[in-house]
Amino acid sequence: MEFPQPNRAIIERKPELVAKLHGVLPESAIITAPEEVKAYECDALSAYRCPPLLAVLPSTTDEVSEVMRICSQMGVPVVPRGAGTSLAGGSLPTQDAVILGVARMREVLEVDYSNRVIRVQTGMTNLAVTGAVEGDGFFYAPDPSSQLACAIAGNIAMNSGGAHCLKYGVTTNNLLGVTMVLADGEVVEIGGAHMDAGGYDLLGVICGSEGQLGVVTEATLRILPKPEGAKPALFAFDSNEVAGACVADIIRAGLNPVAIEFMDRPIIRATEEYASAGYPDCEALLIVEVEGSEQEQADQLARIIEIAKHHNPVEIRESQSEEEGARIWLGRKSAFGAMGQMGDYICLDGTIPVGKLPDVLNRIAALGEEYGHMVGNVFHAGDGNMHPLILFNANEPGQLESAEALGAEILKLCVDVGGCLTGEHGVGVEKRELMTHQFAPDDLAAQMAVKDVFDPQWILNPSKVFPLDVSAAWRAAE
Repeated sequence: MEFPQPNRAIIERKPELVAKLHGVLPESAIITAPEEVKAYECDALSAYRCPPLLAVLPSTTDEVSEVMRICSQMGVPVVPRGAGTSLAGGSLPTQDAVILGVARMREVLEVDYSNRVIRVQTGMTNLAVTGAVEGDGFFYAPDPSSQLACAIAGNIAMNSGGAHCLKYGVTTNNLLGVTMVLADGEVVEIGGAHMDAGGYDLLGVICGSEGQLGVVTEATLRILPKPEGAKPALFAFDSNEVAGACVADIIRAGLNPVAIEFMDRPIIRATEEYASAGYPDCEALLIVEVEGSEQEQADQLARIIEIAKHHNPVEIRESQSEEEGARIWLGRKSAFGAMGQMGDYICLDGTIPVGKLPDVLNRIAALGEEYGHMVGNVFHAGDGNMHPLILFNANEPGQLESAEALGAEILKLCVDVGGCLTGEHGVGVEKRELMTHQFAPDDLAAQMAVKDVFDPQWILNPSKVFPLDVSAAWRAAE
């Protein structure tokens, strides 16, 4: 991975920067000691590390505004950071950058049940949003696997989804408004507590922009009444291709389960050793969850089971209690930790048309054999958001590079069959140099022109999203 050369002039002005920050932040919110900033040298893509110049932890929108005003005036790069759970290097710093963390911004600002909205500071964790309203019978729908730790700020930056996004959509479908601090410190309000704002869809531009356009400090989110109940079922198959074909048939039938999750043999084996969920001996399995009244659940599952039977499943297991339902989900929720027990891995998130699942799974297996890496597949099958996990040994020279090369081939495959490079992890640094495979030069130019409008100095989240040579050429031509 290529890193740009840091701006030495900015590094040399660190004492001046720190002095100015002390004028707008309490001392405890400024982290400068080398041993302390080391905690911010990477995110969940831990193969790449770079300690920042310093880190700041503001508590209010006004404090974020003051930090951005100072950094803008001094030309200091700023890397916004939520909880650091990004799997694409989305909050990887540079040596001359300030990490701006929102971890101390965790307050619920307003709950409006009549309009079904909640307004929160964006350092709040995803799961805590539901925790704030579930006592009154509501929940927040997007549920990424890291929801216990990940922050709403990062969910907005990467347009995160989760297992239940098939029915409820991803972050952009549940985000109604934001308070955002621009690169020069100006505070803007976009959207609000209503379903559709007038004018240009600026909220759609912000959600998924990976911290390139501003720092989102507050968010107005849609909350929903909790369903009467939910019921998962497990379907085991003797091949990935058959399981993929079953998913395509469920979607084609117009059914709308709340989730369809896919796990292949390497993942099943790893999760059994790790969590002992009691999964059957099979090549692939699906977890399909439906919700609603008991009659609605029964009707939906009956139709799904009928479709599955056409694919000769090894086993169909319908949960009969909350405990059985929890065991069906246990392996899926343990999958990433289970694979971590087997070795180092890279987790991708290319997205494909659902009808292409059987062919793509076949080709991923062939690529894994060609490169000599085990690839486990666990993903949100209902919307084609794949999560191939490529195992490698970080202590063996060349293994990381080989795994990355395999990952690039898999992501290119996703684009070639009509999909895209990322479903919810973002581009970050991981997929930065692959952007030219999905986007033509004019497409990238349009995206960089939008960044220019919001961040003319390009100080926000540097070296992410856009290929380094493309963005350098663009800025040189301005």
